[in-house]
Amino acid sequence: MVDVRGRDIISLAELSSEEIMHIIDLAGKLKQREYAQTFASQLQGKTLAMVFQKPSTRTRVSFEVAMKQIGGHAIYLSWNEIQLGRGETIADTANTLSRYVDAVMARLDRHKDIIELANYADIPVLNGLTDMYHPCQILADLLTIREREGRLQGLKLAYVGDGDNICNTLLVGCAKVGINISVATPRGYRPNEESIDLAEKASEEAGSIVELTSEPKMAVKDADIVYTDVFVSMGKESEKRRRMKVFLPKYRVTEKLLSYAKADVRFMHCLPARRGEEVESEVIDSARSIVWDQAENRLYANKAILALVLQA
Repeated sequence: MVDVRGRDIISLAELSSEEIMHIIDLAGKLKQREYAQTFASQLQGKTLAMVFQKPSTRTRVSFEVAMKQIGGHAIYLSWNEIQLGRGETIADTANTLSRYVDAVMARLDRHKDIIELANYADIPVLNGLTDMYHPCQILADLLTIREREGRLQGLKLAYVGDGDNICNTLLVGCAKVGINISVATPRGYRPNEESIDLAEKASEEAGSIVELTSEPKMAVKDADIVYTDVFVSMGKESEKRRRMKVFLPKYRVTEKLLSYAKADVRFMHCLPARRGEEVESEVIDSARSIVWDQAENRLYANKAILALVLQA
């Protein structure tokens, strides 16, 4: 029996393919109004602390609304408004929050900080984004892909752009559920080696394919989905001029680049997008774009995560 009660979700590496599918299955059911009503008081009396070191639109709103819709309560904690911002250790904060709330969702700069938070907390810790991984986003993305394509196994997803936290997590998540993934990044901007290793090991079990290249056309050839993200992630603003020279125009997703993919290719982006940089407006606003489905599904994926992790 699949059971993720009390578990941390940090990178997707800690979840089996069966557990990932279990979360996606519940998320899909929670989109149905009648089914969702049966979860309206699922987390009554439960409280989620949301710690934000980085700004957010989708993560904050989707988690706060998700918690409310399944009967719980969420507390927003800005890094600079709590003692972490004044020098309190992560360990002390973890121990304190463990006495007050039932789970912590944290959006932090450094991945090592959320690992430390999880190590010291006696309650589940959910990664709302770090510089290394963004697991809740990718769970929503997998739900979105299955809704649109009717399956996951055997599809090809091409990621074009920076080897960032989205890319790292896509590698792990796609490999685990049987999606073939081809990543095109400039040399020097490859995904993290840890995520590559995790993906390659997972692909052996799932029968999926993991490819790394520096050629976008090669990556998107015959792809069912083409995915991109910003070239300059939060915290990397000082590198913008150099990054623009490296990434443009070769790694921008354009209608021309999509012509190398399948005729019915879908376009994905985790948002926020920098139109004219990593993607043309003509692409993100086209009928093939499913970015708003991705954004909507953050709510349902987060509801499923919270309901399963915090269930009695």
